[in-house]
Amino acid sequence: MSNKHFVWDNYSDQPHIIKDRAFKKSMRRKEIKDNLKLLLTAVLVLPISIIFMKLFKGRVKTSNKDFIGLGVNLDKDDGKNIQQVLVEELGVKNLIIRVPLNDIKNLSNYVSFAKSFNINEKKNILINIIQDRENIENHQLLEKNFELIFENFKDISNEFQIGTTINRLKWGFFSTAEFMSFYMVAQRIKEEKYPTIKLLGPSVIDFEYYYNARAMFNLKKIKYDITSALLYVDRRGSAKNTQYGIFDLKNKIDMLFSLVKLSPKVKSEDIYITEVNWPISNTAPYAPTSEKECVSCEDYTKYMIEYLNIAKDSKKIKRVYWHQLIAPGYGLVDNRDEKVVKYPQFYAFKEMLKNG
Repeated sequence: MSNKHFVWDNYSDQPHIIKDRAFKKSMRRKEIKDNLKLLLTAVLVLPISIIFMKLFKGRVKTSNKDFIGLGVNLDKDDGKNIQQVLVEELGVKNLIIRVPLNDIKNLSNYVSFAKSFNINEKKNILINIIQDRENIENHQLLEKNFELIFENFKDISNEFQIGTTINRLKWGFFSTAEFMSFYMVAQRIKEEKYPTIKLLGPSVIDFEYYYNARAMFNLKKIKYDITSALLYVDRRGSAKNTQYGIFDLKNKIDMLFSLVKLSPKVKSEDIYITEVNWPISNTAPYAPTSEKECVSCEDYTKYMIEYLNIAKDSKKIKRVYWHQLIAPGYGLVDNRDEKVVKYPQFYAFKEMLKNG
């Protein structure tokens, strides 16, 4: 299958929405069997997780320094080490770096980029392996590429998120079954050659836990070392606002933790939220959403602090990675017009790392 339907948006750092409705319909039809399994599993599992979600108590005790992480990426590199300088200024020690499989030919650049953050002080680096259709469909190629990544990053990181945003067609997966097959290639390599690394999944975005149900309750021999989620709440405004009447961020975390506790497919209670932010007003086309969902920097800062405090106080989330350092439409720093402008949220983020 050609990648012509999957076009990257360099402004908002995500794929464009697939506009070919016939293509999307045909792909969904092709995966109808797995989507029926998803529906059935969700109907069985989700009510049980809601019933138990207030009974399971979190036990994570941590400092803001250990709890808070940040996204940094090679495509924001200006050749002047600005991201490295800003990371040192913030005092953040947990970083997540995207490594897209469609750019595997430049893997050495990603390795060098990751190493550059360890010059002054060694960081905890999570590698976020981004899927594409070629690797989803060709497991022989995928196996080769996973081995390349694990081998090249073995002295830099021992944590790898396998795929991302698995419940959005534009990111490449047409079903949860496709994701699980993809993940299990990495799992097999880990078990055979790299037993000490940790693999993260299933990386569902937003409050769409029916995908979690399918990925975490099935008959496959799949195992997640750490559960990852892209738990955005930006469409609700504040993290204290609710969805479906009762699900504010706290209850969404409680339900996710309940799924983790109940699932036979997870090896630990650890949960990483590997991506979250709010879109910023008047930054189109850099904002990842329409202007309707965008917020001022003042509200962004308020919502960010709320989110991080709620997640930490739940004692059920081990780490939250803010996405990302440099991004004019949703990040902590604006780099338009070759200038570096620190948003108010940059200073609030720095303060949280220093004081919590």
